[in-house]
Amino acid sequence: MSTSTAPPGGTEPAAEQRPTEQRTAATARRRFLTYLIAAPTLTVAARAGLDAAAPAAARAAEAAGAAAPAGQAAAPGPLLGLPGIPDIVDLGQALQIAGLPTAHLLVLEITAAGRAVLHLPRLEVGQGLTTTVAMMVAEELDARLGDVDVPLSDSRPDLLFNQLTGASNSVRTLYDPVRAVAAAARARLVTAAARRWSLPAATLRTADSAVLAPDGRRAGYGELAAAAAGIAVPAVPATPKQAEQRRVIGRPTGRIDARDIVTGRAKYAGDLAVPGAVPTVVARPTTINGTLATLDASAARAMPGVLAVVTIPSGVAVLAETFDQALRARDALRTSWHPGPVAGLSDSDIRQRLRTAHAPFLVPPLLTQYVDGEFDFAFVNHAPMEVLTAIADVRPNRAELWFAAQTPIVAQQTIAADLGLPQDAVTVHVVRGGGSFGRRLFYDAALEAARISRAAGRPVKLMWTRNDDMRHGRMRPATHHRIRATYGLGQVLSYEHRAATVMTDFGHGLGEALTAAGFQLQVAGLSVAQAFFLLSQNNPYDVGVPTQVLSEVPLQIPTGSWRSVYSGTVRVADEIMTDELARRLGQDPVAFRRARLRETAGRAVLDTVARAGRWGRAMPPGRAQGIGYHAENGGRTAYLVELDASEPNQPRVTKAVIAADLGTVINPTGLEAQLTGALIDGLSVILQAGNHIDHGAVREGSYGDFHYARQKHSPPEVEIHLLPPSGPPGGAGELGVPAASAAVANAYARATGTSPRSFPISF
Repeated sequence: MSTSTAPPGGTEPAAEQRPTEQRTAATARRRFLTYLIAAPTLTVAARAGLDAAAPAAARAAEAAGAAAPAGQAAAPGPLLGLPGIPDIVDLGQALQIAGLPTAHLLVLEITAAGRAVLHLPRLEVGQGLTTTVAMMVAEELDARLGDVDVPLSDSRPDLLFNQLTGASNSVRTLYDPVRAVAAAARARLVTAAARRWSLPAATLRTADSAVLAPDGRRAGYGELAAAAAGIAVPAVPATPKQAEQRRVIGRPTGRIDARDIVTGRAKYAGDLAVPGAVPTVVARPTTINGTLATLDASAARAMPGVLAVVTIPSGVAVLAETFDQALRARDALRTSWHPGPVAGLSDSDIRQRLRTAHAPFLVPPLLTQYVDGEFDFAFVNHAPMEVLTAIADVRPNRAELWFAAQTPIVAQQTIAADLGLPQDAVTVHVVRGGGSFGRRLFYDAALEAARISRAAGRPVKLMWTRNDDMRHGRMRPATHHRIRATYGLGQVLSYEHRAATVMTDFGHGLGEALTAAGFQLQVAGLSVAQAFFLLSQNNPYDVGVPTQVLSEVPLQIPTGSWRSVYSGTVRVADEIMTDELARRLGQDPVAFRRARLRETAGRAVLDTVARAGRWGRAMPPGRAQGIGYHAENGGRTAYLVELDASEPNQPRVTKAVIAADLGTVINPTGLEAQLTGALIDGLSVILQAGNHIDHGAVREGSYGDFHYARQKHSPPEVEIHLLPPSGPPGGAGELGVPAASAAVANAYARATGTSPRSFPISF
């Protein structure tokens, strides 16, 4: 067993009272918090670069506070060239600020076997984050990529807001700490080798997970780890590399877990063999949030393999020896259900409520020409490939859970409170997930599993079926948008966007994170949703005097953050209106955008996609090109698609060209996969995929009737252009969805000569 001791403490004078050289030394000590391990291993926690980042982050938070006066729910866009709130500080930067106090707690271990183990406080759900982080470690450590392991951390309450996976924020937040901790470990390993060989540390170099001497001597990291653990101050600088020194970052790289995934070695929650955990499923109400009225479980209990039937607030759980037996017994239950709180509502009722929720426009169209647009977007299911699965073992004085968690600390807190246990009596093991798109920000299945395990008195492995998640899981809320743009003399004079949405549930810790970042939501009179809206929504064009206002309709429908959250509808409506404004003004859509984009980087992206996609080329009847642009999370992208609507009821995107500027790209292969996935999401929700609400129930129950794109709907040709590195990494996970969606909608409008206003178009 290994033990660790923190650096010695003591009473010191305040920093401002110490001489300059003492303050410098103290700062250096703070930069690397090194644990001295009584075992052949080196463990280092990140600090380098974080002290410098803190003042900038604080200034950003202060600027954001000044930009959001108390009681203001509307988001003013750039006014006559002035920046909007996301131009000063965006949502990702706010989350970086919230995570700064615990960023130094990121831990890298060099084992005696020569493995570099970075314990990742994020969730891998197929986005390739573990590969990206491994590349950063390998780069700064000069280690072979195959020598780097990136296991997922259990819930760590000490990390506070630094263990939340979402808002395209993981790479942006981890970029400095991961490189810092790896550079710190490398410096100590070099120092250990220098002491062993009695050579100046500056004469040594590192490569392939080893320290190399000028005379050819070589020491692997594993054999140096124990000695390096005892080094408090390294003899060489512990600073990350400059861009021109990098050999791993920026190189297209396959996933480090690809072989495990395709061979079945990668373990998801459903694959885990936790002793005693029995297959479990739940019978659920016939309407959203309905409750149990009557139950006759006699027939189910008598069936082969059935171990128990227990009731929980959300339904009736059946435990059996196999999932097949549990499903059969669930179907044999005789139940009746009280209707849920929205049982009287269907799509048309919800749309009407949204339409009446808008604040009025500020600018009456009296003396100017104007364009008005109204847009409906349906509910959309997350539909991750792996259904929700959670294992729970609840005992009288403790609980242990295994599931894919984007917010494991909040899940741990909530489950502990529900079970009446102290938080430290609940252990949450974070397991990789098979897709999420925002769904695993919530931990519905884990909470249910804990309740079932407590009621049954035994460990359970709970699986939600596809039908369960489609009809009782979370969805992107339905929204309605009203937009008015006035124009004259070839210029846009004002642009008003009113967005009404079924209330989005942000009860997964985001509000607390924003408060920790310095955003006084209660003082400002903002809900978490309004704060999210303010920090993420920004029209990238000069359109006179713009305003954006969010109105929420509170309905008891389970909602959640779906990939790109508000931008997936707000910015899509904006981009459709941008095309229509260009037509009204007699201008080409690309030229119209280019002339009004405020970012030089944005114009470069737009130019690249237009040139590579041969924008404006002649197309046969029923076919057309469409363009969409979006900037968010420190990145910007443009999508150009070609769409065949010669059969208007069966449109298909036949080609897509994508250009993106994401600052420093860690793994181009992973980024291209993210951008391609965004394309498929975008064309799906614009053309055919959505959820209907019929009398308080979700109509769609499987992939068979939730019409997400199949192979036949996907473009056979996709071309991606990544612009040269420019600044720190931006967020890629959600960036492409609005631009892709808008490009498809605009292409359909041009191909059919129509102006679609309700999405998906084929619904």
